[in-house]
Amino acid sequence: MNRIRARRAFAAGLIVLVTGAAIGGCSKPAPRAATPPIEPSDPWTAADLMRPAELDSVLAGPESARPLLLHVGFGVLYHGGAIPGSRYVGPGSKPEGIAAMQATVKDLPRDRAIVIYCGCCPWDHCPNMRPAFRALRDLGFTRVRALYITKNLDTDWAEAGFPIEKPTD
Repeated sequence: MNRIRARRAFAAGLIVLVTGAAIGGCSKPAPRAATPPIEPSDPWTAADLMRPAELDSVLAGPESARPLLLHVGFGVLYHGGAIPGSRYVGPGSKPEGIAAMQATVKDLPRDRAIVIYCGCCPWDHCPNMRPAFRALRDLGFTRVRALYITKNLDTDWAEAGFPIEKPTD
């Protein structure tokens, strides 16, 4: 069965390649930006942002090296599918979400690695990431990173083949 799927995927890819070459010549796809766009009002630098493949690699490593992974988006999205091992704290755009996040991290050492993610919508429209990131920095956390999800969690994480789970809590 897997062999059949692999052949079909290969054939589909070949058709796309040949069709693209016939229609528009062999042009390379647009390159991905080396770094995500950073606005002057953003609370992070490019070094504070983490791409999905980097997070997946870190999560596959030793448990002692894994960051605390916090979902700062909307509950319906978290319960529909989340990054394994993540904890839901609520939307970073709401006071109750920030309060829940603060309660979750209040007793942690300020050098604890924390990665926050949302994935509700395209990065530049997300209402949750910036307030959550700022709140963690305001609490004195020095190793906070934000998962850079360009479109949404489904596209940039699940459809890219990274693991997803249905939380039971």
